[in-house]
Amino acid sequence: MCPRSLILLPASSLTSVRAQGVQTPPVPEEGLWLSQDHDGVFLIGHCGDTLCGKLIGMQYDGPVPKDVWGRSQCGLVMLTDFRLSKDENAWQGHILDPETGRTYDARIHAESSDVLKLRGFILGIPLFGKTQTWTRYRGTIGPECKLP
Repeated sequence: MCPRSLILLPASSLTSVRAQGVQTPPVPEEGLWLSQDHDGVFLIGHCGDTLCGKLIGMQYDGPVPKDVWGRSQCGLVMLTDFRLSKDENAWQGHILDPETGRTYDARIHAESSDVLKLRGFILGIPLFGKTQTWTRYRGTIGPECKLP
């Protein structure tokens, strides 16, 4: 799984769950999130009735990194279809690994307004996965997604 994966939350789902009086998990605000290895920044926001995230900042030397299909990773949507899981108090969706083209199941939950836990896994079984801690990003991003 690429460390540059991130996740988002649908506003419509939040509204309907809150209206029913069900307690929702902490929701990370839309905005910029730094990956655990500090090599990627993601912009998280609404994509219709789901949340998604795109890579908008990277650490790299030379030309902008390309995905497996030869497209620039700058601006690539890597987190898709995240929806609130009623059973697990988390958000579930998918993460794209741009280097292999594989998509993995993923789960996120907010520990606070500045910390997200992201777990990518295979075969629909979270046991076969890896968890990363992402933090709110407040820095700058240069041209062509270049991180300082």
